[in-house]
This record gives sequence, C-alpha cells and structure tokens, in this order.
Amino acid sequence: MKIYFAGAIRGGRDDSDIYLQIVSMLTRYGTILTEHVGDPNLDVRGEELSNQQIYDRDLEWLRSCDCLVAEVTKPSLGVGFEIGKATEWEIQVLCLYRPSESRSLSAMIAGCDKVTVETYRSVDELDGIFARHLSR
Repeated sequence: MKIYFAGAIRGGRDDSDIYLQIVSMLTRYGTILTEHVGDPNLDVRGEELSNQQIYDRDLEWLRSCDCLVAEVTKPSLGVGFEIGKATEWEIQVLCLYRPSESRSLSAMIAGCDKVTVETYRSVDELDGIFARHLSR
C-alpha cells in the first residue's frame, strides 16, 4: 500500500514530533510517500524546492497513493487542499484529530461523507485506528 501522509508544514510545525511518530507507525502498513512531513528538521519554510516543484511532486504522489492519512489538528491550507483532491480522485481519506476546548475541526472536513475522521487524545491510540482502517 502507498500511503500519503499529510500534516502542517508552512501552517506551523507545532505537531512535528507527533507527525514523526505517525510516519513511523504507518511504515507497518505500507510505503510512506511523504516521510519528510515527519522530519523534525523541517521548519515552516518547507523544503529547498520551488512552490511549483512541491505542488507538482506532491500531486503526483497523491494521485499515485492508495490512501491519504492526514493529521488535521493544526489547520493547514495545503492539507485541506490535499484532502479535497483526494476525495475528488476517490482516494481513501483518514483524518486524525485531537479535540480540545480551544479549537474545533473544520466543518468542511467533519461534514464530508468521503472522509473518515478519527479522534484521539494520545499517539498510543493510533495503532488501533490504523489497524481498523489500513489493514483492509
């Protein structure tokens, strides 16, 4: 299985440690096309590529994947765009969200019937979520 993992980069790297753990867990289910999202050295400036190069490469990866797993706790325009494209292309989408009193999940994600949203409080819960959704 080819898995496209999405998480905020230019939108903020507050959850980069969680992204790294998610990428590590996902390797049990297939090839992660976007391992760099979990790289703790990646900052909000992103990569040393042009915007066009990133756009073209990422859409090529997204189009070739079997599943998109997106950590959507930290809002990101890019992640939202990728989720929209994946649903348009009928790619399985699993969104991971850590609820809190200070933030709400976008209705455009929570209300989309082509997206599966799983809430979690701890990274320890993710293995069970992945087993349910990615072992099919």
